[in-house]
Amino acid sequence: MVERIKQDLKESQINWKVALFFIPLAFLTYLFHEFGHWTVGEVFGNSMTYNLNNAAPRSGYFINDSQALWSAMGGPAFTIIQALVFLLVTQKTKSIFSYSIVFFAAFTRFFSLLFGGLSLQDEAGISSMLHINQYLVPLIVLLLLFLIVARSSRIMNLSMKAVGYFIVLSTLANLLVIGVSKLIE
Repeated sequence: MVERIKQDLKESQINWKVALFFIPLAFLTYLFHEFGHWTVGEVFGNSMTYNLNNAAPRSGYFINDSQALWSAMGGPAFTIIQALVFLLVTQKTKSIFSYSIVFFAAFTRFFSLLFGGLSLQDEAGISSMLHINQYLVPLIVLLLLFLIVARSSRIMNLSMKAVGYFIVLSTLANLLVIGVSKLIE
């Protein structure tokens, strides 16, 4: 059994360096997502706070509703940008590290939407502010991210078994960030 797992990990291009890479990757991905909210909020003139799992106006409210909508869009937009940029890097370099960045960007949104309470997530909030079905924006964001991951997986010639190992690494890294986030609240 151990030999089988070792062989699977080798075929999946996962070694201890890749596994450890998921720790800073997780924290940086969360910070980059929140930086998207912060950036858009600041651009629109709101004095924003920023931490590992939240960016919000210091006053507790946005100057107006449209700014709240744009700031909400900032996080998912930055996550999609992260995935697209590293898709290009993956295409150019065939690096398992750049693939990991693409994969984790998609995984964090999927994990948050699935286990974080849909109505509490950015995408559902955007749907609500646009007065459309609450599932529409989450589905669009996830579809875009999954397509980017699928393309990256093809570029790297990774099997579904490999994707399973990346899911395990991503889950562990995601839980680490959530735990740290709860500790520093």
